[in-house]
Amino acid sequence: MPSPSTNGAPSPNDAPASRWRRLRAAALSLTRPRTPEALPVTIDRRRVYVLPTRFGLFFAALLLGMGVGALNYNNNPALLLCLLLGGAAQASLIAAQLQLTGMSIVAIDAEPVAAGHPIALRLHAQAEPNRIRRGVRVDDDDVLATSVLNLDQGRGEADVLLPTQQRGWLAVPRLRCYTTRPLGLARAWTYVWSDTPVLVYAAPEPNGPPLPGGVGEQAQTRLHASGDDVHHLRSYRPGDARRAIAWKPSARRDALLVREYEQPLGADVVLDWNQLHGLTYEARVSRLARWVDEAERDGRRYRLHLPGQPDLGPDHGAAHRHACQRALALLPAAGGGVR
Repeated sequence: MPSPSTNGAPSPNDAPASRWRRLRAAALSLTRPRTPEALPVTIDRRRVYVLPTRFGLFFAALLLGMGVGALNYNNNPALLLCLLLGGAAQASLIAAQLQLTGMSIVAIDAEPVAAGHPIALRLHAQAEPNRIRRGVRVDDDDVLATSVLNLDQGRGEADVLLPTQQRGWLAVPRLRCYTTRPLGLARAWTYVWSDTPVLVYAAPEPNGPPLPGGVGEQAQTRLHASGDDVHHLRSYRPGDARRAIAWKPSARRDALLVREYEQPLGADVVLDWNQLHGLTYEARVSRLARWVDEAERDGRRYRLHLPGQPDLGPDHGAAHRHACQRALALLPAAGGGVR
């Protein structure tokens, strides 16, 4: 048995897999749609593909043997049963295709997530309610987990998790909708390829300094895990910084305790790109992304200043957070002219 290659050269075991990938890529290039398309789209019979499953192939071989035996021994009842089963198998191929034909894919969208977390692509579908469609599943025909598309009253959704690695626009891969109903003898499938990308936020910095001090009238105070005046101790919560842990009281209580400070909050917090000296380009993006989330979590108004763009805010709320995170996510890559 050949051993795996350790010097980076292709292993003999990789050759069949490589040939299979090339053959599969060539076959996919012939299927519809061949390029990303605008949604909504309606699935017609010309873009639904049907092939027998492994069980279907076994069933066909069984019928073939049964038919040959019936003809050889001139057994008419057995031959009639063989023809009836063959007719049922043919009908199941048509029924599998009809599960997808006429279905409309209305949109594919997703709520933005931070880079590094899987994003849930949501496929919205519609169909005429007069035809029952069961067992429709969605995946990418490659690595994504399969999701079930239930069409109740002619409408349905399916969520497919897609891994993310970097901030910015993420192209939606070609998704496959397929079914093996009603008998499992054939698989009918079609492809959907949206031309609308989804947004991935910048990954926030896992640990770092607290929010900068606010400017303006100090109208309120808020408990925070950093500050100047210790207010009280509380139990540790996941996400608290290690430096906020009170080790001596924790040892006496036999449980982790965290110092909370009474921190004066200014009216507005300025998150300024130019003030983050000494950090790399992506480190600045990550820190500002964390500060945006932290300011939003604390209920503070904040203003985001990025080079070459008008300031965002001061404001707070879900819409303002999205505008700030979107601006950070769509900053050009390092070396793209922003310093």
